[in-house]
Amino acid sequence: MPDMSASVSLAVTHLVPLAKEVDENKVTPGVLGFIVFAVMAVAVWGLMKSMSKHMNKVDFKESPDPEAEQADKAGKADSAARRG
Repeated sequence: MPDMSASVSLAVTHLVPLAKEVDENKVTPGVLGFIVFAVMAVAVWGLMKSMSKHMNKVDFKESPDPEAEQADKAGKADSAARRG
């Protein structure tokens, strides 16, 4: 994998001349800030769409637990015997 710092450095060097025409006393995000924000927004939108698709596939209905049913029946029989 190529060194990422070299590509970032190259991108910044190309954007520095664009920043010279901006007032140096005023800080703005500029084009690079907009591009980063737009990429992050598209990534979040894609993740939300994927999550929604996967959540629609989930079946929330639980199968009954046989051990719990037996314990419930035994508890009802025990309480009926106490009353009766």
